[in-house]
Amino acid sequence: MKTLLLAGAALGALATPLHAALAEAPLADAASADAETIVVTGARGGTGRTVADSPVPIDVISPQELKATGRTGLKEVLGNIVPSLTMPALGGGGTSASVRPISIRGLSGDYLLVLVNGKRRHTTSLINNLSRVSGGSTPVDIDLIPTNAVGRIEVLRDGAAAQYGSDAISGVINIILDDAPEGGELSTTAGQLYEKGGELLQQQIGYGTRLGDGGFVRFALEAKYHDRARSSGEPVPGIFLPVNGAPDPREGAVDHLIAGGYGRSNRDTIVNGSLNAALPVGEGVQLYSFSTLSYRNIRDARGSVFPAQTGFGGAVNTQGLTSLPQIYPAGFQAYRRISEWDFQSALGLKGDLGDWRFDLSSGYGQDHVRLGADNTLNPSLGPTSKTRFFMGKQIQDLWVNNLDLDRKYDIGLAEPLAVAVGLEHRWERFRNIAGEPDSYRDGGYVIPRDGTPFGLAYGGRSPSPGLVSFTGTSPADASSITRNNFAAYVDLSTSITAPWFVGVAGRVEHYDDSAGDTVSGKFSTRYEIAPGLALRGGVNTGFRAPSLAQTAFSTTQNTVTLIGATRTSTTSKFLPVDSQAALALGAKPLTPEKSLNYTAGVTFERGGVRLTVDAYQIRVDDRIVKTEFLGTSANGGGAVATILRANGVTGVDSAQFFTNAIDTRTRGVDAVAEYVWRTGSLGTFRLNAAYSYNKTTILKVIANPAQLASLNVTLFGRQAQRDLVAATPRTKVVLTNDWSLDRLHVLARATRYGSYVESSNVAASDRRFGAKWIADLDVGYDLSERVTLSVGANNLFDSYPAKNGLIAADGSGGYGNFAPFGLSGGFYYARASLRI
Repeated sequence: MKTLLLAGAALGALATPLHAALAEAPLADAASADAETIVVTGARGGTGRTVADSPVPIDVISPQELKATGRTGLKEVLGNIVPSLTMPALGGGGTSASVRPISIRGLSGDYLLVLVNGKRRHTTSLINNLSRVSGGSTPVDIDLIPTNAVGRIEVLRDGAAAQYGSDAISGVINIILDDAPEGGELSTTAGQLYEKGGELLQQQIGYGTRLGDGGFVRFALEAKYHDRARSSGEPVPGIFLPVNGAPDPREGAVDHLIAGGYGRSNRDTIVNGSLNAALPVGEGVQLYSFSTLSYRNIRDARGSVFPAQTGFGGAVNTQGLTSLPQIYPAGFQAYRRISEWDFQSALGLKGDLGDWRFDLSSGYGQDHVRLGADNTLNPSLGPTSKTRFFMGKQIQDLWVNNLDLDRKYDIGLAEPLAVAVGLEHRWERFRNIAGEPDSYRDGGYVIPRDGTPFGLAYGGRSPSPGLVSFTGTSPADASSITRNNFAAYVDLSTSITAPWFVGVAGRVEHYDDSAGDTVSGKFSTRYEIAPGLALRGGVNTGFRAPSLAQTAFSTTQNTVTLIGATRTSTTSKFLPVDSQAALALGAKPLTPEKSLNYTAGVTFERGGVRLTVDAYQIRVDDRIVKTEFLGTSANGGGAVATILRANGVTGVDSAQFFTNAIDTRTRGVDAVAEYVWRTGSLGTFRLNAAYSYNKTTILKVIANPAQLASLNVTLFGRQAQRDLVAATPRTKVVLTNDWSLDRLHVLARATRYGSYVESSNVAASDRRFGAKWIADLDVGYDLSERVTLSVGANNLFDSYPAKNGLIAADGSGGYGNFAPFGLSGGFYYARASLRI
């Protein structure tokens, strides 16, 4: 304490001339709308702090900002506003192609904790297993929260595991639901892409009314239909083999633009609802509750398949059989189906208890996904195969109980010591439920040598078991896993002198699975060296417990070949990390990823000007990644199957699993500048410039386990490593002018996405994509105090990524896959709003 007081006195002496100089500097009188907003995220102990005097970087996003983006889901909205958040157009395969993963500060989305009204939100049940960007992550899906239910969003850009627990490594998003006691709004939005369809219709209604003496209840409902776009691929020259040297007559009747999953590939139907309520139940005591409920139905184009007797571009297919002419004579476009119910409900009581304030709450949430496929087949069943399948279910549950207490003690410093303590219990469950047998089984079909062109090309061969383009969950891959977590924290903060704030926090947690025990700490400080000018910074340790899905997820793919009269099956499997097969290959139970974060910054605010610049370093040790497939011809070959058989595991030829494999360091800078200029005749200009830079470096990759030490095996290959450090832009610039004059308001935004690389296992095959500017525009006019009409465009100038590299044989890939602004060009819309 003595050291801190001496440091504070020294800083105070240095600050004296700056105080005097800045006090005389004339600036605009107007303040930005949220400059005095009291933020609650990261501020335990009941001490109200604004964005400007927070010791850590935090942004407040208003409903007006959310609406003016023209986006209709919270992922895209925040990606448009928050410079350090990005999403690839196509991060990879599996469900991540249907539900896009996010990346923040160069780290995957599950390093970001999401709260709703300050309470932990459950994660998605859809593991991004096949995604190259944010691969293996299971983040919160914020698209299942209605945008019109939001009162404001607080984005804390700093580690906060010591305050909130697991996942809060790169930051915290706190979605605070609207608590206005009266009134509401009805709005309709319609739009589509410039050239490629993708029609959108969204309807929203929100309304609140007073409840009892001092209470309120408010609901919001959002319904959205968003169609898929036409493919951004190139037409292929031929679908069928030539007939006597001439094009097949059927060529003119089929669509040659077959890469249906390239671009905006989803047809989404989403209904999101919410309820937020509070009611005083005694002197200084309030009962509160909030809930969200969502249904989402997705039909996503995945895997375009040529006719069985040809390969891509009309060449003879000698690699494998994926179609049967009796079912799909002209090939087919397979579709993934996702039917999803998601809810969160919380009930709590808060108020005064003597000198303490208390908050006692319990909340339960679940994400329930039914996976299906249509317009595909299981070719091993032969011509009797059906074309629509139930592939299984994935369900994630979270039950959270919290007791939070805080009070203040006057200990003779510049302000009272704020003390916050709390206890938390969490129960989690993940279930992977098997689908119907036809979605994964081997039907045993052998193609007859019947003299037809198809029989001549494939007679005597056996198609692979399971679905084309998808993998159904078998009973052997099904699982149900649970765990409990118990946590306690303490958070202390005060101003030692008037300009000098200091906060410390500590948290201990116990998991009853392999995550074990964790301890986290945080120190933060802010010193105002002159009026409106301050230095801030801190250091914190954190952790992210492995998700239950990362521990228990499993899936199997089979390939069958016919050698003579013998059918030989080859099995590739994604293994649960604690399975007998994974342990035989050197897997170990997953442990928490651990982080050490440093941040240092400067803030300036005076009149209508606000500037924040914050540098940070995030080191994450024991990051969980998936291994390469071990046992393929290029990675260990049959020696892997030999190891498995020696340990009593048969029926698995190649495998991969999750493991704590790497240490990384991410360094970056976030800068935000805002200026509010109010004029008499030209209106009000709210100018904002935001910049984000981050660079991730891999510090360590674990050595091959002893079980694989003698083999020529790569555990974590070049492409996987490069995707961690180069697949998302290192820089992002967002320039915004929000101008209003009487009834007219115009928001213009220009975003520059930095360059990025789509890597391969061979450096010469890397594809580099340069930086790109994207413009957005939203123009609104208030017809009356109640009615507003708006029109706008996202990607105003219809920009596409630059083409780099060869186009794939199916016509896809010219633009790459990772473009953060999409592959389908500009989108225009119109919106009408009625305040009620």
